[in-house]
Amino acid sequence: MRLRSGGGRKVMLFWPNIVGYIRISLVFAAWAAHQSPAAFVPLYTLASVLDGVDGWLARKLGQTSRFGAWLDVLVDNLSRSMLWSLLFQWGWLVSTLEWCVFVCNHSTRGPDWKSSFSSSPRLIRAIMANGLWTPLGVWVVSGLHGLPLWLYLHQNDLLSDWLGLQPWVQSVGTVVLAAGRVMALSAEMWCIWTHIHYLTSDETEDKKLTT
Repeated sequence: MRLRSGGGRKVMLFWPNIVGYIRISLVFAAWAAHQSPAAFVPLYTLASVLDGVDGWLARKLGQTSRFGAWLDVLVDNLSRSMLWSLLFQWGWLVSTLEWCVFVCNHSTRGPDWKSSFSSSPRLIRAIMANGLWTPLGVWVVSGLHGLPLWLYLHQNDLLSDWLGLQPWVQSVGTVVLAAGRVMALSAEMWCIWTHIHYLTSDETEDKKLTT
């Protein structure tokens, strides 16, 4: 589809979206340097830190957009998919799950998907409350984003060599982040289930999920 001059092109050049393009470049650079932790970790970490910058810019400059919301999650998934595939042979399973949830949320819940869980089970509502900006939500997001990087550091002995963490501290950190990731999994499975329900219901296709 050809973009009309003005609207579409202007949105694509919003500053938050430019940050998104920079993040994509950093992810690919990290991929190319994955065998060198000294290069990989800073590149991947910077891409993750900028994840908060684009949202702040969008609100500060009044440049929120459906494209920006889509791009933000796309880059998140791209970075985590890359890392999971580097960590384990079965890492593609985690990537597949996350991309499936991405499709489910953005095809039926839309750009405001984070605020569309008011009628969900209590745990899901608690996780998604205030756009994930609660202690529980931060824990879940930490597991989602932090666990693969933590495991990369562990596999390369960087938790001890760089951070000087004792083995028991590393184990506790792994358990805490894994627990957050498991809670994220519960929300992901709920998103997939409600999407399947939406697809198999008699409702019109253009009706958005409100569960």
